[in-house]
This record gives sequence, C-alpha cells and structure tokens, in this order.
Amino acid sequence: MDPVIVGVLGIFLLLLLFALNMPVSFAMAFVGFAGFGYLVSWDAAISLLIRDIFSQLTNYPLNVIVLFVLMGSFAFASGMSSRLYESANTISGKMPAGLAVATIMACSGFAAICGSTAATVATIGRVALPEMRRFGYSRRLSTGCIASAGVIGILIPPSTIFIVYGILTEQSIGSLFAAGIVPGIVLALFFVITAFIVAIRNKDIAPSGQASSLTDKLKALWRISDIFLLFILSIGGLFLGWYSPNQAAGVGAAGALVLGMIHRELTWKKFVQASKEGLRTACMIMMLIAGASVFGKFMAVTTIPANLSMWVSELPLPPVGIIALICLMFFLGGCFLDAMALIMLTIPIIYPVVLQLNYDPIWFGVVIVLISQIAVVTPPVGVNVYVTKGIVPDVPIADIFRGTFPFLVAMFILLVIVLVMPDMIMWLPNLLSS
Repeated sequence: MDPVIVGVLGIFLLLLLFALNMPVSFAMAFVGFAGFGYLVSWDAAISLLIRDIFSQLTNYPLNVIVLFVLMGSFAFASGMSSRLYESANTISGKMPAGLAVATIMACSGFAAICGSTAATVATIGRVALPEMRRFGYSRRLSTGCIASAGVIGILIPPSTIFIVYGILTEQSIGSLFAAGIVPGIVLALFFVITAFIVAIRNKDIAPSGQASSLTDKLKALWRISDIFLLFILSIGGLFLGWYSPNQAAGVGAAGALVLGMIHRELTWKKFVQASKEGLRTACMIMMLIAGASVFGKFMAVTTIPANLSMWVSELPLPPVGIIALICLMFFLGGCFLDAMALIMLTIPIIYPVVLQLNYDPIWFGVVIVLISQIAVVTPPVGVNVYVTKGIVPDVPIADIFRGTFPFLVAMFILLVIVLVMPDMIMWLPNLLSS
C-alpha cells in the first residue's frame, strides 16, 4: 500500500481512538508503532517504541517541564492565588467591573508562576467566582471572564506549551518565553478594556467594587511583592543568562516552596498533595511527548510532511495566505482537541512548511499558541469552559460560552495584530539576544 495512504489511514485511526477516549499519548504511540511496523518492519517498530519512550523520559531538557509544573503546584498549595486576587481586588478599587478586572489581573499574575491555563482557571475561579456572585455580577460575565482570562497562562512564561513546542522544534525555550511576554501583557490589557466596555454598556451586570485609598493599594502591592520577586528571580534570571531553563525552573520551584513555608501556608499534607499533583501532570506531559515522538517517526516514513510542504509551496497563494490557512486549521482542530495534543499531533507535519516559507519559528510558535488558547474557550471542547462549569455546576454551559464571546473578540483582534505586526512578538527576543 502507498505510504501516503497508510499515513492518512493512520491519522483517521488516531482520531477514532481520540473519539473512543483512549489517552492521547497511548493513541499516538499505538498508531505510530503500528504504522511504522507496517511500512518498515515490526522489529524496527519495536526498537523505535522502546528507544523513543526511553530517550524522551530520560531526556535532561524535559526536566524543565517537571520543575515548572512543580513550581505551579507549590504556588497553588502556598495560597498565592488568594493573595493575588485579594491584592488585585484592592488595586482595582471602585472602577467599573472592578472584580472582573481584579480577576484578570490575578489570572495574569498566577499564570506567571503556574504556566497552565486549566490550573489558572481552577485556582482563581474557586476564589473569584463566589465573590463576584456575592457582589451581584451576572453569571455570564463572571464565568466568561474566568474561563477567558485563564488562557493568559499559555502566553505568559513559564508556559508548558512553549516548552513542548521548543523541544519539538529544537528552538530556544528562553526566546519563546521572551516572545510571549508582550502579547500576554497586551492580551491582559485587552481583556480589561473588554470588561470595561461590557460593564459600561450594562451597569447592572457588573456593579462597581469597593473604593480603596492609595495607601491600601500600596499595601496590596507589598503583600504580593514576594511573588513578583519569585517571577523575576526565575524567569528574569533565565532571560539575563544567569542560568539555563532547567536551573530557572529549579529556582522557581524552590522559591515557591520557600515562600509557602515563610507564609506558613504550605503544610506537610499540602506539600505531599502538591508533589503528587505536580508529578501526575508532568508524567502526563512527558508521555505525550514520547507518544508524539513515535507518531512523528511514522509520519516521516509516510512522506506526508514532505509532500505537504511541496504541495503548499506550489499553491497559488502568497505566504501570508498559506499561514492564514494553517491558522484556520489549528483553530478548527483546537475546537475538538486539547491544545497540547493538537500541537503534538500537527507540529511534526506543519513545521517543515513554515521553515520552507522562511517564517521565524519563534514567531510561528507564539501565533500557534495564541490560536490554541482561543480554542480552549470555544465549543465543543472548550477545556477552560468545562473547568469553570465544574466550579459552578448550577450555571448552564451555554451561558459560560456566551460569556466568553466578548473576550474571544479581543483574542481575535490580538491574533490579527501579531499576524500583521510580527515585530510585536520578536522585539523582546531580539533585544535580549543582541
């Protein structure tokens, strides 16, 4: 059978296994093993499966995932989310949609020490949603704000998706982190503006918060100064070249642990639970990488990536048109697949096309991550929406999706900006590398 046909059948089989709820990592490893065995030899497939899984799980650069995930787990167990939200609420004061703005600010801050969109939604949502409900916020705005603001965690470093993309494409993780900072800050600003507009159009759905003095605001900033210090020490040290990504992650994890002990929030029980959760999440991500590696080898022998690259290069479209088609493909795929699984599945196929079009891999990484984060709040598989639903089971899922719509508009505006103004992404990485 023609290798391309085998590859297409393999992709359909993979989607079928996804639909049957087979774990993504196992599904990719199984299809990759079976396809490689059929096209090459079963002895080679067995060798590939053993070698790739072992090499990925013992790969030193992958330690950065474990340590950054552990950093986020310790940060959650140490009560940093509550302090961030309380301080953000005080700083936002009596401005329109003050609690919504505080929630966006808290999500941005927690994202800087967590790196997981679902974890950010679950952590800040447990704190913010009861307060927003108590102060009379509409359930659409409150839930939509939480589900949408959580996506900032994908852009602001440390982002686990940036780490995985960097490993898959052999790009600098530090450069990817730097490239995500400006778009992440701009997106947070867009979300704040969106909350203002929604509140001004209908004051009943977002009552103003409590007024706070300048002294109160300064005290609130001081309460979270150690969290900013942790971010600067970990991520800032990485940008300045003080240490490697692994060392930066280690500093962050140790710093979160120390802060939890200083504030006497991290009990022994919480420490054990946070370690278990961090280990479980890290193992899931590393198994995804191992499964994607096996599947990627299968895709290589089918010649689909090479043929696709040649076909795309011959399309009667300018490079920007081809990138637009790739973005559309990622958006549609993200509506059905988790962002991490989507990147694992598609990057081995799409990345050669991007290189042939002479686009910067760092810029492309940020664009794809941004599109992936749009997908986590769109139906039918909006992960953040379902996490929010788990926090407030009495709110219909349709209301949460409707609540995310104004924030989706803001995300699409940012996507257009980064597509037409690539310097917005590349400015900081170029500055740090010069």
